[in-house]
Amino acid sequence: MPYYVTTPIYYVNAEPHLGHAYSTIATDVLARHMRQRGEDVFFLTGTDEHGEPVAQVAERLGVTPRELADRNSERFRDLVRRVDATSDFFIRTSDPEHVAAVQEVLGRVYDKGHVYSGTYEGFYCPRCADFKTDAELLEGDRCPIHKVVLEREREDNWFFRLSAFQEPLERLFAERPDFVLPAGRYNEALAFIRGGLNDISLTRSRISWGVPVPWDDRQVFYVWFDALLNYYTALTYARPENLVPRFWPPTVHVMGKDILKFHSVFWPALLMAAGIELPRRLFVHGYLLMDGEKMSKSLGNVIDPFEVIDLYGTDALRYYLMREVSLGQDGSVSPEGFETRYTTELANEYGNLASRTLAMIARFREGRVPGAEPAEELRPELDGLQERVAARFDAVEVSAALEDVWVAVRRLNRYVQDEEPWRLAKDPASAGHLDQVLYSLVEGLRVVSILLAPFVPAASERLLAALGSEERGLEAARFGAGSGGATISSLAPLFPRIERPAASPVV
Repeated sequence: MPYYVTTPIYYVNAEPHLGHAYSTIATDVLARHMRQRGEDVFFLTGTDEHGEPVAQVAERLGVTPRELADRNSERFRDLVRRVDATSDFFIRTSDPEHVAAVQEVLGRVYDKGHVYSGTYEGFYCPRCADFKTDAELLEGDRCPIHKVVLEREREDNWFFRLSAFQEPLERLFAERPDFVLPAGRYNEALAFIRGGLNDISLTRSRISWGVPVPWDDRQVFYVWFDALLNYYTALTYARPENLVPRFWPPTVHVMGKDILKFHSVFWPALLMAAGIELPRRLFVHGYLLMDGEKMSKSLGNVIDPFEVIDLYGTDALRYYLMREVSLGQDGSVSPEGFETRYTTELANEYGNLASRTLAMIARFREGRVPGAEPAEELRPELDGLQERVAARFDAVEVSAALEDVWVAVRRLNRYVQDEEPWRLAKDPASAGHLDQVLYSLVEGLRVVSILLAPFVPAASERLLAALGSEERGLEAARFGAGSGGATISSLAPLFPRIERPAASPVV
C-alpha cells in the first residue's frame, strides 16, 4: 500500500537546530518502519523560503532573499543527510515547478469563487508570518510564541473565504476523530474551529518575495498558503511521472504544535476549496524544552545537532530524541539526560549485551550459533513483539514502540544474569541447555535489532551483520524464526565510551 509521510518544511530565515532534527528523525523512523513492512513509501521534506521574515533577515545581512534561501536550504539538506534520514525528495518552495503548481491550485480556488478582495486590519507577527486574533494575543498586543509586541497593520488583500468552511470542518472532525493526533491536539483544533472562523488574507501587497498572484500582479500569496501546498505540489514534479495518483492523499503529516492551526484548519479548508482529497492524519508533536522554554531560533536557546552528531554519532542522537521525549508531548532535553541514556541504555543494555553474546558464541561454540528451541521464559516479551510494534506505528506511537522493544532488551540482559552461560559452559552435562541459552540470546538480539533498525539504523545493521542475519523485513522479526548454524563475526563496540569536552555546547 502507498504510505506518504511528510515533515513540515523548514523556514530558511535561520539555520537548523535540534527541533528540526527531531521532526525529521521522527518522520524518518515512520518511513523506515513502513518500508520494513513492504509498503510503497514516499517521504517528503524540504524548505519553506518565501515571506516577510526571510526578506527581513536577508536585508539585515545585506544579501538577497534568494541568496539567504540558497544558503540555509543547503544547511537543512545537510541536516537530512547527517541524521541519516531516507527522504525521497527535498522540496524548495522557490522551485519554479512548485511556484507554477501553487498558482494553478490557487487559481482554481479563485475560479470557484472562494476568493474576494478586501482590506485587512489587525495584528501580524513577522516572525511567525501569521496574523493573530485578539484571543491569541498575550497582554493585548504580544505574540504568544515570540513574546514580541506586535503592530496593527492595514493592507488591501485578496481574502480566502475560510468562514464558508465552518460546517464542513466541524463535520470532518466529527466523522474522523483520529484526523489529528494526539487527542489533546484534536481538541485544540476543534475548539479553534468552534470559536468561529473568520476569512483570512490569501495575499500580501507590501512584499515581493513570494509566489506572484496570477490575477493581480501587485500581490504575492501569503507564505502559509504557498508553504502548505508543498505536500501536493512535490508529487507533481519529484519524479518524471506525476506521483499524485500513486501517493495522494498523505498518510501522515508530522509537525510541531506551533503550526497546528495552519495544518488542521487552513489546510483542509484550502483543499476542500480546490476539490482535492484531504490527508488521512496529522500527527502533532510537542516542543523540545531547554530550561523550561521551547527551543527556538528566535529565543536563541538552540542546540546545534551537527555538534551532537560529531561527538556522539547519528544513532545516539536519533535514539535519544525518540526515547527522552515521548512523541506528541513536550519534553526537556539536557546534557545529563543524554549521557545517561547513552551510557546506561545504548552502551550497556544494548551494546554490552551484543558484545557479551558474540564473545560467548566465539568462546563456547567456536563462533557458530547453535541450533536449539527458543527459551520459553523469553516468550512473554518476544513472542508477537513485531505485531505489537507495528500496531504502535499504525497509531503513530513512536516512543511507545521503542519502549516495547527496550522491554525486550532488558529482559535479555536479565536472562544472561539468570542463566549464567559461563557457569553452564563448565559442565558438559549442561551442553544442551547452554545451546538453548546462546541460541535464545542470538535470536532475541536478532529480533530486537530488526525492530530497532528504524531508530538506530547503523548500529542495528552492524549487529545483524555480525550475527550472520540476512533478513531485515518486519516479518523476519519473529522470535524463533532464525535458525542455528550462522557464523558470527567480530564487532567493535556499538556505542563506545565518549569523553565529552568540558566546554562542549552539545546535549
